[in-house]
Amino acid sequence: MERNKQYQLIAETIRFVADNQPSQPSLDQISAEMGVSPHHLQRTFQSWAGVSPKQFLKYLTRQAALERLENGNSVLESALESGLSGPGRLHDLMVSTEALTPGEIRKQGAGVRFSYGFGVTPFGSALISWTSRGINFLGFCDEVGPGKCLTLLTSQWSRADFQEQPAVAQSWLDTVFENHDRTPIKLWLRGSPFQLKVWQALLAIPDGMHATYGQLARLIGHPGAARTVGSAIGSNPVAWIIPCHRVIRKVGEMGGYRWGELTKKTLIGYEAASAGTQIDENSVRHFAAGH
Repeated sequence: MERNKQYQLIAETIRFVADNQPSQPSLDQISAEMGVSPHHLQRTFQSWAGVSPKQFLKYLTRQAALERLENGNSVLESALESGLSGPGRLHDLMVSTEALTPGEIRKQGAGVRFSYGFGVTPFGSALISWTSRGINFLGFCDEVGPGKCLTLLTSQWSRADFQEQPAVAQSWLDTVFENHDRTPIKLWLRGSPFQLKVWQALLAIPDGMHATYGQLARLIGHPGAARTVGSAIGSNPVAWIIPCHRVIRKVGEMGGYRWGELTKKTLIGYEAASAGTQIDENSVRHFAAGH
C-alpha cells in the first residue's frame, strides 16, 4: 500500500507540473497543491525521477524536445540500420515479442483466457492484460477513462474469456515500471506485418530521445509513409513498453497520443529527466558501436 501511495503522489505531481508548465510553479506551490510538505515531496519525487519537481519542468519545454530530437538522430539511425528485426536486438532491449498467427487472429481470442486488471503506476491508473504467452495490452486510463480502456482491450478479442485479477494486475504493473533486475518482458501482439515492423522500430529509440513520424518511416524502408506509420503507432496496444510516446512532430511539438496528450507529456518528461540533460558524443558513439 505504501508503494501505491507513492505512485499516486508522483502521478499527481507530474500531472500538475506538466499541466502548469507555462506558469512555472514553485516547489511550495506544487507541494501545497499535493497536500504534503515541500521536503516530503522533494524527497519522494527525487528518489523516483532522479530530479526535483522544478528540474522536471525544464524537460517539458518545446526547445528541450527539439534538442533531444536532434541529439537522437545519429543514434536512432545506427540502431535501425544495424538490423532491427534480429532477435538479438530485441533481447538486448529486454523485450521479446510473439505475433499472432493469421489463424489466431481470425479466432478473435476464442478458446483463450485473458487475465486483466486495473492498477496504479507513476503515470496514473492503468489497465493491463496478459495470457500465458505474455502481455497483450497496457493502457493509461486517467485521461481516456477506464471504460474506454477496457473497450479497447475487449474489442480486439471479442470471443475471448476475460477474467479480472486486480492483485495480479498490480504485480504485473510493478514488474513493468520497477524492472530493476531487467527481467525480459514477453509480449503477445496482434498486428499486421507492417504494424509489427513499426512497433519493433519504436523499441530502437533510446530513453530520453525522440524520432519523428517521417524519420521512422524512412528508416524502416517506407519513405513517404509517415501517415501510415502514424496510424500504426496510434494502434500500439502496449503503452510504455513499446515507447510510441517517443515519436513527436519535427517542430518539437508532442503530437497526439492514444492515452491522452498530458499523459504523453509526463512520460516524455520523466524519461528525459532520467536520461540526464543531454546525451554526449561519447554516449552516442558507444551506443552506435555496441548495436
